[in-house]
Amino acid sequence: MRVTTRPRPARSFLELLERRAREAPDAIAYTFLEEGETDGARLTWGDLERRTRSMASAIAGHARPGARALIVCPPGLDFIPAFFGCLTAGVIAVPSYPPRAGRHGEAQADRTIDRLRGIVKDAAPAVIIASPPLVHRSPAMAAAMPELAGAAWLSTEAAGDGTRPLPEVASSAIALLQYTSGSTSAPRGVMVTHANLLHNLGYAHALARHRRGSASISWLPVNHDMGLIQGVLQPAFSGFPAWLMSPAAFLQRPARWLQAISRVGATVSGAPNFAYDLCVRRVSEEEQRALDLRSWRVAFNGAEPIRPSTLDAFCRRFAPNGFKATAFRSAYGLAEATLLVSTGRGPSVACGHASHGVRVEIVDPVTRRRAGPGQVGEIWVAGPSVAAGYWNRRDDNAAVFGARIAGSNDGPFLRTGDLGTLGHDGLHVNGRIKDVLIVRGVKHYPQDIEATVEASSSLVRAGCCAAFALTSGDEEQLALAVEVDPDRNALELIGRIRQAVAEAHGLQVHSIALLGAGALPKTTSGKLQRFACREGLMTGRLPAIVQWSDAAPRASALAEAS
Repeated sequence: MRVTTRPRPARSFLELLERRAREAPDAIAYTFLEEGETDGARLTWGDLERRTRSMASAIAGHARPGARALIVCPPGLDFIPAFFGCLTAGVIAVPSYPPRAGRHGEAQADRTIDRLRGIVKDAAPAVIIASPPLVHRSPAMAAAMPELAGAAWLSTEAAGDGTRPLPEVASSAIALLQYTSGSTSAPRGVMVTHANLLHNLGYAHALARHRRGSASISWLPVNHDMGLIQGVLQPAFSGFPAWLMSPAAFLQRPARWLQAISRVGATVSGAPNFAYDLCVRRVSEEEQRALDLRSWRVAFNGAEPIRPSTLDAFCRRFAPNGFKATAFRSAYGLAEATLLVSTGRGPSVACGHASHGVRVEIVDPVTRRRAGPGQVGEIWVAGPSVAAGYWNRRDDNAAVFGARIAGSNDGPFLRTGDLGTLGHDGLHVNGRIKDVLIVRGVKHYPQDIEATVEASSSLVRAGCCAAFALTSGDEEQLALAVEVDPDRNALELIGRIRQAVAEAHGLQVHSIALLGAGALPKTTSGKLQRFACREGLMTGRLPAIVQWSDAAPRASALAEAS
């Protein structure tokens, strides 16, 4: 009788790629979808292994093990061998968005520049790996960002001589700095080790039951933890092909995502909640008729609050196309835990129970004692996926990554800053502690208020409302920043919003800023930056079309003119 054994888990990413190249050198590993629709550049497993070795050799010529390498690539496949090359050379990868170019090639002053400047200042990279056009613009970039001075520039097309010996990389070594989204504070570099990555990938592999017949589609940005780990690393870990497209291709026409799943027979693909909502609202009936979604068996939903109404609407809309409600996986994760903490099954917002060595506790954030059954508390996480801490943030590390439950020596735990409860169906996430509004002693979750505002008028753009608190003396007051479609009667819309919030939550709205499309501050992964809305409203930098407050009931001349 023939006995088969499960292959030994890879000890490093280079070993993983060598295995893929040995088993199926000519099999397609990654394909980039041009304009989100047609097959463009491709990498076989053999190509990827060779390019990774070559990039590792080139990187090692500029940076020693433990140094940082900033990777700034536009959407495409060049990022992949650059990232694996860093890991193979023992250099810490720092994925980031490339800055946008102005008319004459200079870096534009926008949010991506501010974020990139902060990352560069914090990580102090020894080398910057970029696409050839960006390397060509490096003098202009260096002039716009003096923080880049002293770093060597390396093209993604660079080739090492292949003879340079590569270091043995310990599993405890830092693989990458995953900068947080900055949804509640300035981004911080999470130190994710090789062991963290391999454990989290193995955990997700087991929960999703990936197999060689699997295939994935991702439009998520690769500098974001979900896009990087689920879109790029999981296919390499599990050995199945992946198709990538740019985030802009999806946002311009959401049907492209579903069409790609239909065309290649993808089994796994996912996104934040807003993406499913966009598909419900913006995929035309004609586009829908051509879709076949029967292959889609893992549709993960995470990175932002999950709305039952969105899950229900998506299931109803696309069930005729073969989409099964059981495909939904409501997921909870964060960069500080590498990515995945737990995931549920089916069209429920519950994120399931942690397993595979991952622990979740609900703890009173003040007393640090375990919360009672059904009580809301802070989500604490422990296990092999919890990262090594924040880069250059010793004080934060002790507070965030070294927590212990009061009255015991149980720990250390990661304090997530998220509120939740544990039920029979697993973890329910209620929101961020920092975002909770306390008005006259009563707690209000901003996402509930935001849902009420969205439902108050069809003029409010879905997923584009932020509720936050302004402080007046010792009292918190409710303020709103809302993206709206053009309307000639702004004051009527403001009145409708105020009435809806008062009726649903018993709250008085003290300030409302109406914004144009795309003006609401969000992270690169689409999360609302409520703290940035608050600062923008207080400093006057929020680009409001109309601004109303109860201190000036007639709003502004601009509001009256509308």
